[in-house]
Amino acid sequence: MKFVLIDKITALKPRESLTAVKSVSLAEEYLADHFPIFPVLPGVLLLEGLIESASWLVRQAEDFAHSMILLESARNVRYKSFAAPGMQIQYRVDAHSIEPNTSSFSGEGICGNESIVEAKFTLRHFNLSDENPRMARLDGQIIEQMKQRWKLLYSEA
Repeated sequence: MKFVLIDKITALKPRESLTAVKSVSLAEEYLADHFPIFPVLPGVLLLEGLIESASWLVRQAEDFAHSMILLESARNVRYKSFAAPGMQIQYRVDAHSIEPNTSSFSGEGICGNESIVEAKFTLRHFNLSDENPRMARLDGQIIEQMKQRWKLLYSEA
């Protein structure tokens, strides 16, 4: 299942950093199953918010060269608090490197003035057609969808 875990990109320094926000809503389906009496955004989705934010920094830096940007490794992940419905998370990711096929980041998610998640992680980026040339058309479709979503997320796009 694919989630969209950021609502808006609020700041961008190309190839350096990106800040995004996510408003947690009780209407989100996964909250019904995750601690139904005490609904909070699951920790893995907090981490995914950081990964998604970093993915947009990679796409922008590489001019949308790759259809796939996936987590390769995560380390030093620390969950410090919860994000409940009605809260807004501010994700900030800082690039340590953005190379042709991999990139590394550190990131933090903050609610109010409280850090709720921190991590260092590496992303791998590639095209499906790298392994199977018949997938080139699908790569193009995915990239076009990401370009359209970028325009929705980042008002300066």
